[in-house]
Amino acid sequence: MKRNILEAAKVIRSKNSGPYELTLDIIFKDQRYYELFKKRHIITAAKIARLYGVAESEILKVIHFEPSHAIKVTLKRRIPSGAPGETDIYGAQQHAPLLNITF
Repeated sequence: MKRNILEAAKVIRSKNSGPYELTLDIIFKDQRYYELFKKRHIITAAKIARLYGVAESEILKVIHFEPSHAIKVTLKRRIPSGAPGETDIYGAQQHAPLLNITF
């Protein structure tokens, strides 16, 4: 049976990484979950691109950061922070698609 990422992660968030990029952070509850996601390649540029409805080339980095049991993803913003039509100047409300990840 598939489990939701919320079972494995203690923090799922998004934030600005400058005016043209967003950073997504998934911080796992423990080493075991971090290693599971890393070993199974659950978080990939292709998966993030599908979740966010963008081309894979828009995903700039997927980094495994072992000291904090985290995976960090950087992607291009569709609209620069603060530009007309942009609705989340801090990028703090862009993590919702990550909540659909299962493992």
